Amino acid sequence: MSETVNNSEAQTQEASYSELHRPASEFDTRDAYLENELKIMKPRRWGLNLPGRDFRFEWEDLVPAIAGTIGITVMYSAVMAAWATGLSEKWDHVNLGAEFAIQIVRVEMLIPALLFCIISSGFINPRANLGGNHGPMIPLIGTIALAGAHPLALAILIGIFGLILSYFKGGSKLVNLTSSGVAGGLLVFLGFMGAKSQIGSLFDWAGGLQAKHSLDYSLGYVAFAILLINVIIYAALAKYGKRWLAIPLCSIAAVALAFGLGAGLDLQFTTAPGIPNLNPVYWWGSTEHGWQLGLPNAAHFIASLPFAILAVAMWSPDFLGHRIFQELNYPKGAEKVLMDVDDTMTTCSVRQIVGTAVGGGNITSSWGTYMIPAAIAKRPIPAGAILLGSLCIIVAIIGYPMDITVWRPVMSIALLVGVFLPLLEAGLQMVKDTTSSQAAGICIFAAFVANPVLAWALTMLLDNNGLIGDKERPKTLSFADRIVIPSLAFVICLAAMLAVGMIEGIPALL
Repeated sequence: MSETVNNSEAQTQEASYSELHRPASEFDTRDAYLENELKIMKPRRWGLNLPGRDFRFEWEDLVPAIAGTIGITVMYSAVMAAWATGLSEKWDHVNLGAEFAIQIVRVEMLIPALLFCIISSGFINPRANLGGNHGPMIPLIGTIALAGAHPLALAILIGIFGLILSYFKGGSKLVNLTSSGVAGGLLVFLGFMGAKSQIGSLFDWAGGLQAKHSLDYSLGYVAFAILLINVIIYAALAKYGKRWLAIPLCSIAAVALAFGLGAGLDLQFTTAPGIPNLNPVYWWGSTEHGWQLGLPNAAHFIASLPFAILAVAMWSPDFLGHRIFQELNYPKGAEKVLMDVDDTMTTCSVRQIVGTAVGGGNITSSWGTYMIPAAIAKRPIPAGAILLGSLCIIVAIIGYPMDITVWRPVMSIALLVGVFLPLLEAGLQMVKDTTSSQAAGICIFAAFVANPVLAWALTMLLDNNGLIGDKERPKTLSFADRIVIPSLAFVICLAAMLAVGMIEGIPALL
């Protein structure tokens, strides 16, 4: 009997995805079908993956594709506006306005979407998550620009450091050394602070409508109504196991309520159809057009160095959070479709250099607004990546949808239900006992004192040495895993933050 079972398992291991695939009609539930798809997929790493042979498109793939398009348009717009403001303030000859920011967003949504969403993560390596936006770095962009950094110099350094770390499997090593308690605390903090920020932004938007449009009455209640209805929708979706529908349904509800309550006059369609200049020489070739900075020199690289180190140091906790979402939502036996941290780091590094070289300005990291909804929807990377890349290209060319995605009700609600609330929930799920709750609590406390990256590095060091959390954990780790690697991570993060002035009360050392 045992020999028969072993032979059956061996045949399953050897059979291809197309041979093991069964139609959805043969399963009792849709979830059962989706979970079976995850178990039988065998993505080819750095090879050609084809629809039908290696993966299939399902209508659930539209959800993370739409969510990722909304999220990345919002993030890119924030990044390019920050670069334009900071560089214009730093350099007397630089004058970058709103039109510049829009064109750069379009560049970032066209070339990287084709190369790194559709081709790379869709067809070449479906275990590498897409290269999206490095959200925690957005508040620093003004400081980066004023420090004299050059976007292209910064991108080259980030790409080089990322490739080195991925080559030595540093990303996956750091993820494996992060306990569930530390990871849970990190996710809780990021989810809470992100949700708080978006709720505050939504109320500020609604409260400012009266003065902005010279109204005789206040529309401050619009934000409360939007949030209240969306809490109900999100709770109902969670109850019935349909949270992956949260971004499209909640965004539609936000738009309908905003118009219904009289706030629709704030939505303006100003981004006309078009294609940006895709010639790298136009963007970097002189100080008269494009970024108006010319090619970077040695001083630009020196000014960019600490920020590049910090960006790459912050990748591991970011990647960790996204992989955890897959692990929490995918069934056992689906390990082959989990995102590979080191491959994702390779993709992000190359995407960082190429995307900026052709004229972009994004700072890249694992694409959370895609991965989190995809994990909740129980979908692997490739099909959704192809749809997402296609949507980004369509939106960039048409133009007008960009105005909808960056409208405050859509932006805040999409980020709330698609990123920050799931982060908060995932973090709470990981804190399962006293030892993990202790590590999580100290991680959250340290994040409030300093910032989430330094808190992650510090609590990982303490946790791996048994000073907090599981006292038995150090016995299973080598000296390098307990002392050397966590200490290096902490020292590098601390040094980079001291260099750029990220520690409260201490001026920048460089």
